[in-house]
Order: sequence, then structure tokens, then C-alpha cells
Amino acid sequence: MGGMTTPPPAADEAIHEPRLWRDQGWTARVVKNNDDEGWAVEMVKAGQAEPALVGPWTMGRDKKNPKPLDVNAFHTLVKTASEVLRRHEQQLHALLHKRVAVTVAGARVEVTLDIVADDDDAHAVLRAHDPLGQALAEVRVAAGFRLTAAAATAWIEDGYRRPG
Repeated sequence: MGGMTTPPPAADEAIHEPRLWRDQGWTARVVKNNDDEGWAVEMVKAGQAEPALVGPWTMGRDKKNPKPLDVNAFHTLVKTASEVLRRHEQQLHALLHKRVAVTVAGARVEVTLDIVADDDDAHAVLRAHDPLGQALAEVRVAAGFRLTAAAATAWIEDGYRRPG
């Protein structure tokens, strides 16, 4: 048993190999595409278990093996994967945070609904603010509460009591 083994690279250590490229908090891995004869590339952000992006990868000149990763391809992949994550975060934010402005008795009120996506205690917080951002009211509601202009107006007209 006389061989020395090389320890695996640290998670933040740069790797620049033809099928594995790790840098700038991202890992690009070229893998066999299970759906066909080709190749795919996976982009994984450091600390994440699932790829942010999986896409087809170009064949090399021999039409059998994948084209090797290089710095330009990696930078393009990082930019694309970052954009995918940014869009996903925007969509998630839009699902969890709703906002509507209404006028009740001549006063403008902005009402927000923030969903707390907790596996054990999912709920939402309904808040009302005046035009200067001063808090008028805050109540806890069911996570499935639908914030509409009509619901916001009814809540305000009911003295900010918790909607039933």
C-alpha cells in the first residue's frame, strides 16, 4: 500500500480542466447527456446542491467527445446561470410579497402582504402604511390570504381587524 493520495481540492479552490471548471463561486461540469448521444453542461453555484442551469454542450472536433471548457465559455455560462438565478429570485419575491394601494375615506393607504413560507408555521403578515411609510396596522393572516384592492379596502374599513 505504498502510494500517497492527493487530497481532493478545497471547495473554493479554482479548477480549470476540460470537463470541470470551478471559479468565481461556480462549478461548470460537462456530463454525458442521458437523453441522447450528446453532452450537457451543468452550472452549480457554490453551496447549492442542484444546478442553476443545465444545457446542451457542443461536441469537439472528433464528433465524439465534448468540446473542452475554456475561460470564455465559463464566463458566458456564469453570466447565463446568474441571470437564471436572478429571475428565479424575482419570481419567488413576487410570489411571497404582494402590494396594493387603495384610497379609503380620502386617504391613500399602501397595503402589503408578506408570506412566511415556513414548513411548520406558514402564514402571512398583512401591513398598512400611510403615504409617508408610517405603519398604520399589522396583522397575521393565513398564508393563502389573497390581497386584492377589495380585500385591502374591506380590512381598512373594518378598522384593521384581522380578516376572518
